[in-house]
Amino acid sequence: MKIITKPIQKAFEKQGDTSQKSMSEIKIVMKLFNPAGAGTWYIYEKLDDDIYMAFVNLGDPMMAECGTVSMYELMNLRLPFGLRIERDMHFEPLSRTLEDVIDTIKAGGHV
Repeated sequence: MKIITKPIQKAFEKQGDTSQKSMSEIKIVMKLFNPAGAGTWYIYEKLDDDIYMAFVNLGDPMMAECGTVSMYELMNLRLPFGLRIERDMHFEPLSRTLEDVIDTIKAGGHV
């Protein structure tokens, strides 16, 4: 599966720099997940060809946080049964704000 499709690339371009935006203005561009266990990445900004900004939940919602992730490292993770990190194909780019996602996850919900 192609992780960054043309529509997702255009969504990153539309989002642009988020450093001066509030959490209610930042939109999530794509959602990645670990199909073999814990780990969800809500990616909202492309910094360069490899580094992205994301809200990351690695299993404990109260410890989830924003930070940078390497797409190269995520795509090269070897999971059990030959699985890899996947993109949630049902997640609509720019449909949820960072604030909404953080509030939902921290309250124990799912996005």
